[in-house]
Formats: sequence, C-alpha cells, structure tokens
Amino acid sequence: MRDFEFQNGTKILFGKDQEQYVGRESTRYGKKLLLHYGGGSIKSSGLYDRVVSSLREEDIEIFELAGVKPNPRVSLVREGVIICKENNIDLILAVGGGSVIDSAKAIAAGAKYEGDVWDFYTGKNSVSDCLPIGVVLTIPAAGSETSAGTVITNEDGFYKRAMGHNNLRPKFSILNPVLTYTLPSFQTACGITDMMAHILERYFTNERNVELTDRLCEATLKTIINNAHTVLENPTSYDARAEIMWSGTIAHNDLLSTGRVGDWASHDIEHEISGIYDIAHGAGLAIVFPAWMKYVYKHDINRFVQYAHRVWNVEIDPFDLEKTALAGIKKTEEFFRSIGMPISLTEVNIFDEHIDEMAKKGTERGPLGNFVKLYEEDVRQILQLAK
Repeated sequence: MRDFEFQNGTKILFGKDQEQYVGRESTRYGKKLLLHYGGGSIKSSGLYDRVVSSLREEDIEIFELAGVKPNPRVSLVREGVIICKENNIDLILAVGGGSVIDSAKAIAAGAKYEGDVWDFYTGKNSVSDCLPIGVVLTIPAAGSETSAGTVITNEDGFYKRAMGHNNLRPKFSILNPVLTYTLPSFQTACGITDMMAHILERYFTNERNVELTDRLCEATLKTIINNAHTVLENPTSYDARAEIMWSGTIAHNDLLSTGRVGDWASHDIEHEISGIYDIAHGAGLAIVFPAWMKYVYKHDINRFVQYAHRVWNVEIDPFDLEKTALAGIKKTEEFFRSIGMPISLTEVNIFDEHIDEMAKKGTERGPLGNFVKLYEEDVRQILQLAK
C-alpha cells in the first residue's frame, strides 16, 4: 500500500426531502447565487420551485444559467464565467447530474481566472482558486457530487478533457433518492455503468497489499449489481434507489483510491468516443471496458481471477486461470447487456471512420493508463476489439 493523503470536505445531506435545506446551506457562502441546470425536467418535476423557494427564504439573489447538455460544452461554461464575474457571484448551485456539476465546477474555476477556462483542461494552467459549489443531485452516476474532477467537451476539435483539483469538491451535496424515481431506464443504466467503471478503474492496479480497498471496491460493485435490476424493474423502490445513489458517491469520492494507483485508460478512450459521437458516457464505458479487459488481462491474470471470483462468483479453476479470468470478463459484458447497455461500437452506429483519429488524439499527450501503459497502436487495437 502506498502512502496517501485523503481529504473530502463535502457535506452530504442524504434522504427524503433534503432539498428543503438548500437555502440554509447556500447562505453560508453568500447571498448571490448562480443556479445552474440542464433542461426542463427539474421544472416539470417541481424540484425547481422547491429549490428556488428555499433559496428565497434566505433572501438569496438568484441568477440562472440553464441548457447544460450531456457531455457539457465549454461554450456554456464561458457564458457562466461571464455571469459570475459581472455579478460578483458568491456560490454556484448545480441542480442535476454529473454534466451539470462538471459544468458548474468549470465555471467556478473560470470565475477566479483571468485567462480562458479551457487552459485548465489542456494543462496550460492549473486551478488555484474557485467559487464554492453546492449540489442537488438528480442523477446518480458520475460521482461528481463529491469528487475533485470535472470533464468538459470543446466543440472546436471535439476534444473531451478532464481536470481536477481538491478546491473543486462541492461544499455540500444534497442526495434525495426520491428525485431519481422518474429517470428513464436508459439513463439509470448509464449511471450504473458509470459508477461501476469508476470502481473498476481503481480496482485494476499494480499496487500490492491493498486488501482493504480491494474489499471495499468489491463490496460496492456487488451492491450496485445486486440492486441494479430492482431499480430498473421497480423505479420507485426507495431502498434500492438509495443503495445505488450512495454507491455512486462512494465509487468516486476517492476513498476507494487510498493507497493505490488506478488506471483510467478506459475513461480516456471513452472520452474520445463521446467527444466525437456525443454518445452517453455510461454507454461508451460499457463498450470500452470489456474490450480493455480483453486486451490487458494477461498483465496480471491473478487480479482478474480475483475479480471474477469475488465480484461475479466464478469458481476458480486452479488448472486454467485464464479460463476463470475470461469468465469474469464475460460476466461483466453479460451484466451490461442485461441492463440495456450496448457492448460494441457497431450497436451505436460507430464504425471505422474515426478509429485512427481517436487513437491518435487520445495519446497525443502521452500514453494512457497505469495498469498497462497504452500507446496509439494499443488504443487502436482496443477500439477494434470494441467493434
């Protein structure tokens, strides 16, 4: 196990009707707030009215920026930065899922920066200060409600890039499982896949003697797997929704990273796919992760055997460890398929046209991953396996 520092300062308010406290939590950071959200779903559900009412009870002045799309765009972020600077905004409140929260984080960083916010995503500069962020979560998936990271897409060149800083962790996040009852099945399944992928990125490590975090990863994966079909078949099961929502937060709050180095190549490869084709991030991960597994499993077959046995209950064949490892990969694919996810690029109408471009762009800043270093040709072969 490696030495580590762990700090996650996000206050969590979890449970029914917790959004009623959003005004109380927001007023701790000032009286001018940018309310950031996506489309009309928070209005049709009544959540918008409840949030605004709570904010107004605390005499908070509200500015709004709607229109966040999946794979959030830097152009809208730049609009938000201008609003914050021109109106001396004190806090950004993100009401939505990972895309809204990631966009809010980018605005929060850009509002305290004299240059272009995209500089943070290209590595030209790093975050030193940002506005505080609050969250009312409506889609459990990305884990952005407590994470330090944000992912934004630049329409100029279709680049989808990530950056992170501890200052970007939200000050508070409100998690009410009831708010997820009306999510479409596909969106729920994409969220389940995304949170599983966050765990798998951490699980496949070269670090030894990490039994505790191995077991935490496995337990969180099994909790998601055990509740996934329940929330898809019975969307108003509070208990199952609560398990899924909290698992998504645990998957990406960095507790599972302690003492180990994760991989993250599959996320980087998926970013190239959704950057060009604008597909759902979870769907892209369901396609990429099994292909990545098939490409790298021989690097540490014992870890893949452990994964197959502990997560998927595959019986270990001591005379054929490869058979066991491959069975775990197959179980992963079968699960993604069972919740309605695609597991090949052709299923989402992606063929050979941009494979070379994606492999080149994905590795232009260096090799991807830590479990196995992947270069341009490696990424190309993984994308071919994903077809």
